[in-house]
Amino acid sequence: MTNTADRAFFGHPKGLSTLFFTEMWERFSYYGMRALLILYMTGSAASGGLGFDVATAGAIYGLYTSSVYLMSLPGGWIADKVTGSRLAVLIGGIIIASGHFLMAVPSLTTFYVGLAVIVIGTGLLKPNVSAVVGMLYQAGDTRRDAGFSIFYMGINTGAFIAPLACGYVGQRINWHWGFGLAGIGMTLGVVQYVLGWKHLGDAGALAKRDPANVTKLWRAAALAAVVGTSAYLAAGQVTAVDVANVFGLALMGVVVLVFGGMLLAKGWTPEERKRVVVITVLFLAASLFWATFEQAGSTLNLFADRNTDNNIMGWSVPASFYQSVNAMFLILLAPPLVWLWMTLGSRNPSVPVKFVVGLVGAGLGFVSVALGAGLNPGGGASPWWLIATYFFHTVGELCLSPVGLSAMTKLAPARVAGLMMGCWFLSNSVGNYLGGRMAGFYQALPLDQLFGAVAAFAIAAGVILLSFRGAIVRLMGGVR
Repeated sequence: MTNTADRAFFGHPKGLSTLFFTEMWERFSYYGMRALLILYMTGSAASGGLGFDVATAGAIYGLYTSSVYLMSLPGGWIADKVTGSRLAVLIGGIIIASGHFLMAVPSLTTFYVGLAVIVIGTGLLKPNVSAVVGMLYQAGDTRRDAGFSIFYMGINTGAFIAPLACGYVGQRINWHWGFGLAGIGMTLGVVQYVLGWKHLGDAGALAKRDPANVTKLWRAAALAAVVGTSAYLAAGQVTAVDVANVFGLALMGVVVLVFGGMLLAKGWTPEERKRVVVITVLFLAASLFWATFEQAGSTLNLFADRNTDNNIMGWSVPASFYQSVNAMFLILLAPPLVWLWMTLGSRNPSVPVKFVVGLVGAGLGFVSVALGAGLNPGGGASPWWLIATYFFHTVGELCLSPVGLSAMTKLAPARVAGLMMGCWFLSNSVGNYLGGRMAGFYQALPLDQLFGAVAAFAIAAGVILLSFRGAIVRLMGGVR
């Protein structure tokens, strides 16, 4: 943990710069590949794509993006018990880069294996790099929320560049070269992380390793290898939709077990138990938000490709480019929001109120695209409908995601910080799964009805959360 005198990086600890660029390059790799994923799967064989139907591609997309965040749970446990958060980040980055390079090989087998490898690596890196950010600040340090907002700018710098670079290379030159470029980005992230390791102080270091936990890890890895091999051998007998359906049931089971176990577990102090209740409520709200927001890579990506007029001054804009719009707005809007949170100080809106803004913003974004689809039922909608959608989604994201990350580090008991961060990313897993599966309805329902239903659901969830904000704040016990 650093002291409050360390203000070398824009008034924040110098270690934040190392984590900023690590996450920037990791998100470059993730969003670069994600911008291409469903387009590659639904692309014709003549164009080098896989030629999957939309329902199958949506199932695989949802399965992959959900698994990426679901692996944050074991990734958090591994960091807490075996490696420490900082080493888990390094190992995860190396594994992610390997997965992207596997996808650069034009083979269906390396495509699936590469996705699986990226899932494992991201599960190690994603929750733990955020946990280390929180460890840079002492309890009560008012810079924490602003620090997470700066860190979030690193995320979105990578997310802005990635679809433009990987999207262009993938759609205009070769799909697999686009995947390979994503791997190069992650490699750069690993290199700078190693060079900046010294700036982290003792943040994320493991205090003590229990050999019994190492044994448990190896046993779990062996079991996972057996299950993975069995699934591969059975791949010709089941469809991707079948696998996604079973995964969805298992995911819901994991949610019930994790949060039911936490709520019923012994050993919490009365204050900790109240905070676990708050974490559960915030998890549900975040899951609904991500189910809406994360359709950017599924239904909204398909809308950009199939139903939007992409001809601008005689040039056909690659559909993947729209994946940069959200990040562009985040980069523009994050600095004034950081200034606002720092200026307000103790007068900041409460965490649940910010979550309400997030849900309503996500809903308004789908109101925009529903209008665009309704006014242009035959396709050729103006790109401004999508741009407006991403604007509303950006406002919502800025009020929910960095705030949620910060809230988890403040609400979670220190002894289970990695696991609690994994629980936060479990909400991304649930949301990504639902958002991916929504693509299966893309051709089954009129788009204005599909998008309108999503909008109504998100806004209604925000109104319900608003009605319980007072009770949630009381359970937080002074944490803001």
